[in-house]
Amino acid sequence: METAHAADLRKNFLVEDLFETGEVHAVYTHDDRMVIGGAVPGHERLGLPAWTEVLGVESHLARRELGVVNVGQTGHVLVDGEKFELGHLDGLYVGRGSEVAFTGADAAFYFVSAPAGATYPTTALVHDEVGGVDIGSAAGASERTLFRYAWGSDLRTATLQFGVTVLADGSVWNTLPPHLHDRRTEVYLYVDLDEDSRVFHFLGRPGATRHLVMRDRQAVISPPWSIHAGAGTSSYAFVWAMSGENTQYTDLAPVALEEL
Repeated sequence: METAHAADLRKNFLVEDLFETGEVHAVYTHDDRMVIGGAVPGHERLGLPAWTEVLGVESHLARRELGVVNVGQTGHVLVDGEKFELGHLDGLYVGRGSEVAFTGADAAFYFVSAPAGATYPTTALVHDEVGGVDIGSAAGASERTLFRYAWGSDLRTATLQFGVTVLADGSVWNTLPPHLHDRRTEVYLYVDLDEDSRVFHFLGRPGATRHLVMRDRQAVISPPWSIHAGAGTSSYAFVWAMSGENTQYTDLAPVALEEL
């Protein structure tokens, strides 16, 4: 990463163009074997592909669990035929072994799957009903609300953690100081940016950081050895998802600014 050109960084860590109407797109990363994807049904019903040639199974969730967040308008996720309505930023956890499909003319579903050694119940996660935690400060341009959908406490998962963070108007930093998750990979999807806004996402080892310039509905993969932090040209929201050796959300390691 230290010697890579900007194009190399974008090729290896940035996930672009996940959201195409009528299609399901995804990227497989060897970092904790996560799958990061987007489904935009339009007027179709889209199934969650197995991608057998990559995952080696006949059903995507045969050995995996799934987190879904709707970054568009109201739509539905069907899990083994049961319909779950998701509004903007609503989430859904789907346990191992289920079959999943997506519908909704104006919906845009972001999903992350990770290997699972156990099966837990499918659970709807309504954004307005998930207790948000206010963190940061207006003085530090980092005032934001953390919505923990699955984070190793109330909702049990095998390895997957995910949620949404919403920045207050006037704030731009999504975390400060930056931090590491030595036991797991974390992926950010930036959303609710207007067409002209961007996020400068910082990554790399402490003391040798780089950045990516990102637009709305783009994701970035931060391996366990990489910091993650970002600052936007306006306020925004982001979906965070992690997978790894444990589900202890609080085992992050802050990186002091003088170490950068």
